[in-house]
Amino acid sequence: MREMKIETASKTYPVYIGEALFSALKGSFAKEWKRYSKLLVVTDEHVASLHREEMETFLSEVEQVSWFVTPNGEAAKTFSVYEAGITKAIEASLDRKSALIAFGGGVIGDLGGMIAATYMRGIPFYQFPTTVLAHDSAVGGKVAINHPLGKNLVGNFYQPEAVVYDTNLLQTLPVREMRSGFAELIKHALISEQGFLNSLKEHFVSETDLYGKSLPLFLEKGISVKAEIVKQDETEQGVRAFLNFGHTFGHALEAFGNFERFLHGEAIIYGMLYALRLSKKLLGLQFELAPFESWLVSLGYATKLPQDVAFEAIYHNMLHDKKTTFGEITFVLLQDIGSLTLQTVDRDVLEETFIQFKEGGDA
Repeated sequence: MREMKIETASKTYPVYIGEALFSALKGSFAKEWKRYSKLLVVTDEHVASLHREEMETFLSEVEQVSWFVTPNGEAAKTFSVYEAGITKAIEASLDRKSALIAFGGGVIGDLGGMIAATYMRGIPFYQFPTTVLAHDSAVGGKVAINHPLGKNLVGNFYQPEAVVYDTNLLQTLPVREMRSGFAELIKHALISEQGFLNSLKEHFVSETDLYGKSLPLFLEKGISVKAEIVKQDETEQGVRAFLNFGHTFGHALEAFGNFERFLHGEAIIYGMLYALRLSKKLLGLQFELAPFESWLVSLGYATKLPQDVAFEAIYHNMLHDKKTTFGEITFVLLQDIGSLTLQTVDRDVLEETFIQFKEGGDA
């Protein structure tokens, strides 16, 4: 088991990462739970079907535990499910000395954190991630729900008390979910250093490698990349925006697919490929796209933009991106691996790059 410290302006908290953490940490967390009058576990149907018994055993010494089980996927990050979660907390008589456990992937972490941040103006919560994607979303305190016009447009910055990342739980993930989460690891490499990217390409050459023993080591590296940025800029007033590399286009694509067609990481792969093309066009980035895309394909990613994706729809969705101000769309772009900048991009350049991307061309 490894323990990392996440330091922010508002809070410092531990991240535990390793195998079999439910048994390793049960004793120490039994003391932790005594601080609270009640616990509410927020999870989804899939995680509940696989791992509810493990969590119940972990919480066996807690007298008052309630469960709120949501639909799977992005369908859980809606106003109606958020309201149902608040209602569940009220019905369970949670008070200001209660706490919430977000037990699931990135969606559950976002939703559970949003419920915790707003119930009675805020109660403590804990992140128990169960996916590769959640190595990114569980750390840093961003919580949110979606609006039909855009992803994560309703949210807050609200740090957890702790993150418990039991990597044994990852073995039950379908390969599509593994790939989705691994996309954020690729992002962390691109925004940090060439050596990190080279190591990923060396250790992961097919989708079966995603289930290998080396994955937790890289997840820890990804968390450390994010932790360093969050330490500098908790509320995204500056460098934290760099963590959104690939997300302006990616979130727009998710909204185009009604948050059902594309998993988050699948959309972010497209978003990074688009942002890399913009970076080459506008900043002269020296980056060989063809071998990078071939590596992505070897892991099972789709890199060719579907023909039915229309620029007008994507452009309209990008106008609702959180970085868009005064009607100007701002992208995180790469000057080099690990060297990033924020830049507003004109519509004509966005459309030209979109057409090249769709046709499979380079910048």
